Amino acid sequence: MTTRHPGLVGGPVYLDYNATTPVDPRVTEAMLPHLTDLFGNPSSGHPYADAPRRALAESRAQVAGLVGARPDEIVFTSSGSEADLLAVRGAVLASARRHVITQVTEHPAVLEACRALERLHGVRVTVLPVDGDGLVEPAALAAALDEDTALVSVMAANNETGALQPIAELAALAHEFGALFHCDAAQAVGKVPVDVGALGVDLLTVVGHKMYAPKGAAALYVRDGVRLEPVVYGGGQERGLRAGTENVALAVALGTAARLAAAEAAVPRLTALRDGLHQRLAFALPGRVHLNGPEKNRLPNTLNLSIDGVLGHELLAATPEIAASTGSACHSGTHTPSPVLTAIGLDPARALGALRFSLGRWSTEADIETAATALTRAAAAQ
Repeated sequence: MTTRHPGLVGGPVYLDYNATTPVDPRVTEAMLPHLTDLFGNPSSGHPYADAPRRALAESRAQVAGLVGARPDEIVFTSSGSEADLLAVRGAVLASARRHVITQVTEHPAVLEACRALERLHGVRVTVLPVDGDGLVEPAALAAALDEDTALVSVMAANNETGALQPIAELAALAHEFGALFHCDAAQAVGKVPVDVGALGVDLLTVVGHKMYAPKGAAALYVRDGVRLEPVVYGGGQERGLRAGTENVALAVALGTAARLAAAEAAVPRLTALRDGLHQRLAFALPGRVHLNGPEKNRLPNTLNLSIDGVLGHELLAATPEIAASTGSACHSGTHTPSPVLTAIGLDPARALGALRFSLGRWSTEADIETAATALTRAAAAQ
């Protein structure tokens, strides 16, 4: 779908889909009745509960279908961070083992959950390094695993560089030591094929606002037989792992988004647009444009690059026609390099010059032309 989204009309070219996506109007339409007429509690025993209960079951099946799971293996949560917490904390606290392994470019939701386990429960945490492409070496994981390892958590795709981790190989190694494997697939689901059976994962995070559903809608795949400590205690909803009356409207939104993602794969189109932007910039700024992260083994929509002689935040400030992200974080007016780019070995100057362009459902060839022209003009002037 390339017709302009109502939320993008009149605004700058949106190239920040990895941060969040506009809600697809079809998703809004599907969830709206559950914010108005279909108000019943799906756990009730009277007719007002019937439609919400059916909608919840259908949405669970739609999310399951997108990732190759069974409907009863899907647990709805309020965010990807909550799903990560349920997976990491839940797996470790339900186990007698006291060692967890993750990697340095993981999302803070996983890294901070691991640190909390270390601080509050004495859990031993191993944080693996990554190579120059941002990938975990299977040999490094094999060396870190032991009989006390409860869980390994490695994301499917990095949000900054788009790097795709060798999840199936890493999960197989974890299972050799009897450890569970969790994969935060927030950036991958809906962009590339994700199948929990093929990957061999035990736990997998799905996030709605990365695939055209509203913020606040997410899910955790929990393989049948995996024991977790609940993240919210109470009435027993969501298999007893996440109590609280279900938000049917958001579950319907996530399910509809999953159905659309399964039906409308756009890998070739997004790859062509992404590479077109890269080629235009490289041609217009010869010798100055450098790709950060892997060239091939990455998300089809993600382009992270640095331009010699410019700072990323200054270049974006000079191109108000574009909404994108930089490779730095601003703290009290001081810009520091992205930890992800630092971890893959980029020097501070190149990391501070980095820009992340992430494309999506409403990105067009005209958007790419506008972005390339504006960036070339601004970079040439600096």
